[in-house]
Amino acid sequence: MLRRTPILAVLFAVSLAAPASAAVPHVVQPGETLWSIAAANNLTTRTVAAFNGLSENSQVVLGSTIQVPSSPEGYASLQKAGLVSSAPAAAAAPSTASGPAPMGGYTVRAGDTLSGLAAGARVSVNAIAAMNGLDPNGVLLTGTVLKLPTGAPAPARASEPAPVKTVVPAAAPEPTATRVGATDVQSVASQHGVSPSLATAIAYQESGFNNAMVSSANARGVMQVMPGTWDYVQQNLAQRELNPNSAHDNVTAGVLYLRQLLNQTGGDESAAIAAYYQGLGALRSRGVFDDTKQYVANVQALRGRFGG
Repeated sequence: MLRRTPILAVLFAVSLAAPASAAVPHVVQPGETLWSIAAANNLTTRTVAAFNGLSENSQVVLGSTIQVPSSPEGYASLQKAGLVSSAPAAAAAPSTASGPAPMGGYTVRAGDTLSGLAAGARVSVNAIAAMNGLDPNGVLLTGTVLKLPTGAPAPARASEPAPVKTVVPAAAPEPTATRVGATDVQSVASQHGVSPSLATAIAYQESGFNNAMVSSANARGVMQVMPGTWDYVQQNLAQRELNPNSAHDNVTAGVLYLRQLLNQTGGDESAAIAAYYQGLGALRSRGVFDDTKQYVANVQALRGRFGG
C-alpha cells in the first residue's frame, strides 16, 4: 500500500454516483403536493404517481405515506402503466443519475501516461497515484477510471471516444456485492456524532446504499470513498483497522470523513456537503460550483426521507 499524504483528501473530491433501485417511504408534510414531492427528488409527477398507483392530479393526504422510487423503479412503473415505450430499459430508460456527474472523472485513453495527466492537472504524479490507488511507477492501462483534481483542465485526449471496456484499479476500499439499509448508516452516524439524516442522505445520493458501486471517477462503495481518502481516514481518523471489503466500514470511512469536513467548516452542514462532493481544497480556492450547489440541494432535500 502506498503511503498517502493527508492533504490529498482535501485536494480531491469524493465523487458522486447514481443511486440504485431502492424506493423510500415519504410521509406527506403540510403544504406538500405530489408535484413538490416528485420535484424534490428529481422525478416527474407522473413517475411518482405511477409508482404509487395514483393519477397525476391526485391530492396527497397530510400524514399519508408516498413511496418515492429510484429512477429505474419509476421507469418500470411508467412502462407497466403504458405511459412510455416498453422497449428494453437499457435502450429506452433515461439516465438513473439523480444529481450532477462526478467531478474530475476521466477514463484513460491509449497514449495517456500518469505523468502526462498529472502535468496537465498541475499536480504531482504521486498525488494522482495516491488518490487513485495506483503505483506511480506502474503501467497505466487504457480504460482505467481516474479521479483528476476538481477544476483541472480536460486532458488532451478527453475529446476522443472513451474506451468501452473500463479498468478499476485494485485498491481499497473494494467494491463488494453488498447493500446496506438506511438504519445501518444512521447507526454509524450516531456512533460518531454526525447527523443521521445528513449521513444517510449523502449515502443514498452517492450510491443508493449499494457497496458494489464504482463511479466514473474511481470512487467506491456506499459512501463513494476514493482510495486516497480511505487511506487518509485510516491513518488519521479511524480508531481501528477498517476492513476494505466491508460495506459497514465503507460507511464508517465516509462518516468519519464527513465529520472531519464538518469540523473544518465550523459545523456548516451545507459547506460540509459541498466539500464532500467538490473537495474542501477546491471549495476554498475556487468557491462553490453550480454542480455543487445542485448536489447540496439534492442532499438537503433527501434528508426529509431519513428523519430531517
